[in-house]
Amino acid sequence: MSKLDMLTPQNSAITLIDYQPAMYQGVQSHDRLVPFNNVQVLAKAAKLFGIPTVISTVAKDSFSGPFMPEVTDLFPGHKIIDRTSMNSWLDPAFREAVYATGRKKIVVAGLWTEACVMFPTLELLRENFELYIPADACGDISLEAHERAMERAIQAGAVPITSLQYLFELQQDWARSETYDGVMEILKAHSPYGIQVRFSKWALGEHDSEAG
Repeated sequence: MSKLDMLTPQNSAITLIDYQPAMYQGVQSHDRLVPFNNVQVLAKAAKLFGIPTVISTVAKDSFSGPFMPEVTDLFPGHKIIDRTSMNSWLDPAFREAVYATGRKKIVVAGLWTEACVMFPTLELLRENFELYIPADACGDISLEAHERAMERAIQAGAVPITSLQYLFELQQDWARSETYDGVMEILKAHSPYGIQVRFSKWALGEHDSEAG
């Protein structure tokens, strides 16, 4: 396995960590709607392409609250691993879930970057996994905190990506008709390009058929 190999539905898995109300409250590195929308891009892409997905919360019942339903509703019946540890890799159930994916390329996204993303990133790299961090789906208490955490992760060997890059890397070819419509729906819901997608359909006359 090489970092030169693209992320595919066959070689990768994704972990989504701590997208909870208390964690969002601390995000000052981005407009909170940025990670809020981008984690939905990741989750919907994972659902569309059948990517093994690990979802985890920290202290859900004591202070952080539930994982955002916009993600968990995509995976009904999916086990959500609740932890006490900031470092999710310290939790045996989390480690077991990651190993159970059978994948060596792991995408890690979460709140906050300096702890809940970086800590398991360092641990997974030590275990010889390949790590990819969609930076625009992560957030922290300041831009400084987010950027220094990303730099440390990159220096350790993680690969920075973006959420739409992940989606496009999975699709690769617009001729892949089985996932084309799903990708377009994600773009319409969560990206500025969605405006162009809507306009193109209108310009092609779909508004006439919809009106009729």
